[in-house]
Amino acid sequence: METIEGGCLCGRIRYRARIDDDEAGICHCRMCQRASGNVWLALKEVRRDDVTWTTEPDRYRSSPIAERGFCATCGTSLTWESLSDDNMDLTVASFDDPGRFRPTGQGGIESRHAAWTDLRGLREGRTEDNQSIVAKWKATLGHVPD
Repeated sequence: METIEGGCLCGRIRYRARIDDDEAGICHCRMCQRASGNVWLALKEVRRDDVTWTTEPDRYRSSPIAERGFCATCGTSLTWESLSDDNMDLTVASFDDPGRFRPTGQGGIESRHAAWTDLRGLREGRTEDNQSIVAKWKATLGHVPD
């Protein structure tokens, strides 16, 4: 088991999770799309007992079978939590190092938006190449944040 950390955008909510692999899943269902404001949601399943919160997330009962953890200050989506078992899902993007995970399966494919799943061939650009955004960051913060 390895302990890794994560949290929300503003830093109000942080967590430590014990994990035993780098496997994660993608959910395309409409509830995950709406909850995350995105076309799909990447999730890492963990045991509830293996997660320690510095501050408990706010929670919303999103359906009769689950609730979702989030930060009410910045809006970061953090969890999908079944009401009936010992496991939960943490959003992959909320981990400090989301790149360490690899997708191993997909669910909710009846709601999948195929145009958003194969990104090969699309124009690519780095943040520092967008001079308009760089100028705004430098004017307010002095540098471009990570």
